[in-house]
Amino acid sequence: MTPPAATRAYGAQSMTAPLREVLVKRPGPAFGRAFDDPAHGFLHPVDLPLAQRQHDAFVAVLDRLGVVVHELDAECDSPDLVYTFDPLLVADRGAILLRPGKANRAVEPAVLEAWTTARGIPTLGCIESPGTVEGGDTFWLRPDLLCVGRTLRTNDAGVHQLAALVGGEIRVFDLPYWRGPAELIHLLSVISPVADDLAVVYLPLLPAGLWQLLGDLGIRTIAVPDEEFQTLGCNVLAVRPGVVVVAEGNPVTAAALAAAGCEVHSYPASEIGINGSGGPTCMTRPILRG
Repeated sequence: MTPPAATRAYGAQSMTAPLREVLVKRPGPAFGRAFDDPAHGFLHPVDLPLAQRQHDAFVAVLDRLGVVVHELDAECDSPDLVYTFDPLLVADRGAILLRPGKANRAVEPAVLEAWTTARGIPTLGCIESPGTVEGGDTFWLRPDLLCVGRTLRTNDAGVHQLAALVGGEIRVFDLPYWRGPAELIHLLSVISPVADDLAVVYLPLLPAGLWQLLGDLGIRTIAVPDEEFQTLGCNVLAVRPGVVVVAEGNPVTAAALAAAGCEVHSYPASEIGINGSGGPTCMTRPILRG
């Protein structure tokens, strides 16, 4: 059983338990240059001051909700470092360094490990070549049940290594090729748990086995409409059960969450989120939940 958060300095084996501490990265020069390289996948040239204002607004929401926000004071050549969810996991026994399948992100795990080590968080292990795993393909459905998506960025070798490090139960779900590497979908592109018994889902791309598992566990679902999938409607951050943060511009999803009893908070995401395809979950690496 996981000790209570008050007795721990780290550990976040949940997507919905109260978010106590989180690591974020404010967009800097690399983010501002992201459109210069088509491999980064940004939609248009970055307005860096606007991205920074939107990120500040997002952090202000977390602060108002009582989350301790740590800012990563580091820069590298990868614009995607802003999306701190992907390079590592923080399990109850320590940090697990992942190995992103997107080439420019290879430098990111070491940057985050320098921060976790300085905070006294031990490194539990790392994903090694030929394995690849990105955080966006992982989520805890329960503290002892990790769901992993097998995608264009998370492969079999990575899944097997991650399972050995995490222990407990691992469920693996295949995601479709869809539109290929240029518009890759992570597992968390199609599901966001927001309470123990409630998840936001995009049904057209949700793996059938995962849909069945949600039903078996009695987890209700809120379906994101097609028009809000591209505006990050399915990427929802639970700050605590039923208290969520969503990207602006998703009124149908926000209304459905409210109708289900959730307290909904929003932030502007056009430049910080939609341009780089990263929602509120992507921009946060939970350090401590519970």
